[in-house]
Amino acid sequence: MALTGTGGAASIGFTRSIRDSGKKIRVVGTDANLINLPFSEADVNYIIPRANEPDYLEKLNGIIDAEGAEFIHAQPDPEVNFISKNRDKIKAKTLLPSHDAVEICQNKFKSYEAWSKAGIVLPKTIFINSEDDLKKAFTEIQTPFWIRAVKGAGGRGSFIVKEYEQAKVWIDHWKGWGNFVASELLPGRLLTWQSLWYEGELVCAQGRERLSWGLAQTAITGVTGMTGVARNVSIPELDEISEKAIHAAEKQKPHGIYGVDLKCNTDGVPCPTEINIGRFFTTIHFFTKAGLNMPSMLLDLAEGNVPSLPKKLNPIEGEFFWIRTVDAKPAFLTREQLRQTSKNDVDVDKILQPDSSVKYFSST
Repeated sequence: MALTGTGGAASIGFTRSIRDSGKKIRVVGTDANLINLPFSEADVNYIIPRANEPDYLEKLNGIIDAEGAEFIHAQPDPEVNFISKNRDKIKAKTLLPSHDAVEICQNKFKSYEAWSKAGIVLPKTIFINSEDDLKKAFTEIQTPFWIRAVKGAGGRGSFIVKEYEQAKVWIDHWKGWGNFVASELLPGRLLTWQSLWYEGELVCAQGRERLSWGLAQTAITGVTGMTGVARNVSIPELDEISEKAIHAAEKQKPHGIYGVDLKCNTDGVPCPTEINIGRFFTTIHFFTKAGLNMPSMLLDLAEGNVPSLPKKLNPIEGEFFWIRTVDAKPAFLTREQLRQTSKNDVDVDKILQPDSSVKYFSST
């Protein structure tokens, strides 16, 4: 199989999951960044142009031919989009949602519009095409609120603002007019619902809660796009809302990978903020360690073999934590195992409470 973005954290987690499955799969990695390649755990690696460069398709197909790769999976959003759009020209099997859904889910405002029409509870959001739109946001959304890019991962362009001039300078800096939204700042839990579908049927889904952002102290908002501490969760309301969000964005039969990100409002209701479509979240190896190997299941689905799980919704039994930092492999622990890492007594339950790492700072 071929795996793009092979040196990135998400693709490393994907590769480790395939190794853990015991499948005898030769992983052919590609990456547009040479500096990432030393981190790849694929069997062989290739530098490739970026997805927006004219020779990307030719180079990608050349690698597929040379290595005999029968299936391709992309992790970076630009490559998910390109391969989705050109799936009939790719010389390997894909397992992707409809391209219309990819376009909707990779645009935060288009997602918002689809969910709004479906009657899903959402943070108040306004598309910022002009200064008048920004002024409207300050009239209709309680400050402080988010401004962020409609496209991109890892919190691209995200900033929390309290004053008009502060927001205007930020959007000017990013050349963001027509590419940014203003969105209500929600105070509650950070949740994710990672799911696999096949021809309209849910194969499996698992909830996760992000308890903190990694390296939060290095970001002015406290949001880095890197999960620091996560745990698996089973929340019926999360299941219901996430599935509804997917069906609102995907007008055809859901097929492939859909990862819903949600933030709870003041009433504790999970509100969708985006769907990571066609790819797994960065910490997918966490679920593999807990007994739910979604990358392995994806390869089964690509062969038309639909896994039959005794429990489709939140099949992971027990509570586990995934703790990450730089220059170290993630730690996979139970609550009790974490407690035992310290010789003296510690209040682990208090430490493992959700971290209010998003900073409600003053602009003065």
